[in-house]
Amino acid sequence: MKRFTYQSLPSRVVFGAGSLAQLPREIEAMGAHRALVLCTPEQRGMAERVVALLGDRAAGVFDRAVMHVPIETAREAREVARQLGADCAVAIGGGSTTGLGKAIALDSGLPILAIPTTYAGSEMTPIYGITEAGLKKTGKDIRVLPRTVIYDPELSLGLPVGLSVTSGINAIAHAAEGLYAVDANPVISLMAQEGIAALGRALPVIKANPSDVTARSDALYGAWLCGTVLGTVGMALHHKLCHTLGGSFNLPHAETHTIVLPHALAYNAAAAPEAMARIASALGGTSAAQAVFDLARDNGAPVALKDIGMKEADLDRACEIAMSNQYPNPRALEAGAIRRLLQDAFEGRRPG
Repeated sequence: MKRFTYQSLPSRVVFGAGSLAQLPREIEAMGAHRALVLCTPEQRGMAERVVALLGDRAAGVFDRAVMHVPIETAREAREVARQLGADCAVAIGGGSTTGLGKAIALDSGLPILAIPTTYAGSEMTPIYGITEAGLKKTGKDIRVLPRTVIYDPELSLGLPVGLSVTSGINAIAHAAEGLYAVDANPVISLMAQEGIAALGRALPVIKANPSDVTARSDALYGAWLCGTVLGTVGMALHHKLCHTLGGSFNLPHAETHTIVLPHALAYNAAAAPEAMARIASALGGTSAAQAVFDLARDNGAPVALKDIGMKEADLDRACEIAMSNQYPNPRALEAGAIRRLLQDAFEGRRPG
């Protein structure tokens, strides 16, 4: 008999094309009056659009969100929020911006409204990550979970195809590990399989026609489900490796997830056969690891760590860091096998 505990997280989701227009009403429903709008330097224009929608409810814009949330950036943003008297933050963009919002919330308790423009999924989780002294530290705290999330597929139309694919496979990684999580449950497993299938359908269509709103909506729907999985159950080897590679070697987040996932699945395949069967089925393949690798390769995503800035000389150190803490994983952590996994990911070999 199955034994499990299921706990849903308290968040409100507003989904659909054009739903950004509901932002003022959603801020009001949160009981907030002055919103600090967060973005990356590249998404300043989108942040200004949010400011125009909010009118006098906008306190200002902080446009210096960057990957992996350096502690210095987090402290600066917290201070700006304090100086402007902000009583909430609106994070528009991908995981970097959402992560910055979480860093502010962790320290100040400021409520966050997230408007994702990628498929990262972190907007659905109480997980935060902050990089300090070259190490990315992660944790869980319900204070950092965005109170409201607005999913508007129209905002993802400008997401370049390459980033759409890697962001989507990043989301698939959350669901894949959710299927073999130590605290997995049937509800989350259903969401995981559905999320993987939605992204598996959407990404090839987006590559063929980036302005297909139906495919963009399908991808965002999949990202929402996969993000919910990430926020509800624990992750394993894949996420540990990606946090190590991203935080300690400054590799791009989504690309790293895309490259590592097939190899992490291959590592765990024999120890989690039911999860692998569900992943393969969702992607219309016979091998979970190969189906994910092929989805990436066939849609133009990078498949080798050497192509995104990883140095072969750093692979031993990456393995060392990944082995430094034991954590739940279907297969026991074996240094030699993990080092081979990293070599395969470095070379971009298709799993056997």
